[in-house]
Amino acid sequence: MSESMIEPSTITSVPLQVSVLVIGGGPAGSYAASVLAREGIDVLVLEAERFPRYHVGESQLASFRHFLRFIDLEAKFEAHGFVKKVGAAFKLNQRKREGYTDFISTDKNNYSWNVLRSEADHLMLQHVTCLGGKVCEEIRVTDIIFDPGFTEPSHLRPIAAKWKNKSGQTGTTAFDYLIDASGRAGILSVKYLRNRAYNAEFRNIAFWGYWSGCAEYKPGTPQAGSPYFEALTDCSGWAWIIPLNVKGSPVASVGVVLKQEISDAKRKSQETGKAVPTLEHYLNILNLAPTLKAMLQDATLIQTDDSPTIRTASDYSYSAAAYAGYNYRIIGDAGAFIDPYFSSGVHLAVSSGLSAAATICAVIRGDCDELQASRWHTARVDTSYTRFLVVVLGVYQHIRSQDSTLLSDTNEDNFDRAFSEFAPVIQGHIDSGNNLSASDMSKLVEFYSRHAYEPSTPEERQRLAPGPISTANPSETSSSIPGDTADAILRSMQVRKLFRIEDINHIDHFVADHIQGYRLRLQRGSLGLQKV
Repeated sequence: MSESMIEPSTITSVPLQVSVLVIGGGPAGSYAASVLAREGIDVLVLEAERFPRYHVGESQLASFRHFLRFIDLEAKFEAHGFVKKVGAAFKLNQRKREGYTDFISTDKNNYSWNVLRSEADHLMLQHVTCLGGKVCEEIRVTDIIFDPGFTEPSHLRPIAAKWKNKSGQTGTTAFDYLIDASGRAGILSVKYLRNRAYNAEFRNIAFWGYWSGCAEYKPGTPQAGSPYFEALTDCSGWAWIIPLNVKGSPVASVGVVLKQEISDAKRKSQETGKAVPTLEHYLNILNLAPTLKAMLQDATLIQTDDSPTIRTASDYSYSAAAYAGYNYRIIGDAGAFIDPYFSSGVHLAVSSGLSAAATICAVIRGDCDELQASRWHTARVDTSYTRFLVVVLGVYQHIRSQDSTLLSDTNEDNFDRAFSEFAPVIQGHIDSGNNLSASDMSKLVEFYSRHAYEPSTPEERQRLAPGPISTANPSETSSSIPGDTADAILRSMQVRKLFRIEDINHIDHFVADHIQGYRLRLQRGSLGLQKV
């Protein structure tokens, strides 16, 4: 029977033993499980909720369809009716024209989608069972059992998971490998490894809601309907508008992101000293994005009885010291998340899911040992994370100082040069292997060599994270570094480590970076790692 003829379903009883247990059925977990299932690996996904379920993060990068194609899921997304995304616009200065990243300039079929995550994530989770994997929904993993012979935190080896269903029944499932895709909860990083560090630079808060009747970006042009992002006029943050298709009707996701402390100060009423209601605060912030606000002139904020009108999230930017260990991998939001700017969340989720699956297959097939595979996965995830972090940090520097010449010289009335130079990153092509040329990579290297503003290794990044940053002066923290000193530190980082020209020719559907002496072997039926 062909894969397309297999009806997706979830199993009603939880197996006592599997080869690979995946905690979480979001994009990271479902993608990793689909890859493993197609490789013939016995894999089980335990998902705490019943899909479809709500999730923010609707706008997808151009790389997304290439990852879907690898697991034969692209056609289902194409046929589903999601809004096509041909590019995205970014206005970083009210006095300059916005920049635009064009997904289809060289290939008209390279568009992505703005999706309803409830529907998109459901398609991905169903696909696991279409490929022969197992899925149990409404089963929450509560605890991890570790091999008692491994007692050091850096050498923990998980061997089983305790779980509870919605009726309160409990059980235990043993496994050979564990993939933690538990989202922000991050059961391994938070509860056991305790290796998650929050990024003080992005200590932001987001507010968003959904509107009907919105005007679209540049109607009647090839860029019509693209997501639009705009820096707030007071340099406190930015706003977004993303067009969606909800049951055949156009709807837009509209949100704002700003520093938590600035938001708290703005929200406090000058008359009473108390916080104004969330809706009022959200609408007040939208006034600081005049172009976006004009697109809402004839729009109506959607209010329903079964969901909040305005949703909010904070403290969502973090990373981990490591993303793998003996017989486990950490992927997606369970390991790291940067910021919603440039919509990198799902891209990093599926790319890390592929890395987890490939490194597990590599050990099973004898390509390398578990230590080598786990180190490769950590380095792979960290490289993808840091590439986006470099770009987002640069954008935030400009948003918070709109006279900055970091991304646009004083004699330029736009950001076209900057956006053309880091387009391969913000479209996700560096990690999807869309045949990025050596010339494109050279532009990235040259651009970031001139504007190196973020560490290129986990150790260097730690120097700017909360806590000690210098072994010579352990009491020195990032918050105590003078601005000019911090700037000097940032600009001295070796960004060329992130964008290696010599590695660009090894891309084949996914960037085959040379890491720990290995690179990805992306072949169906023999997925794994191979020595460089």
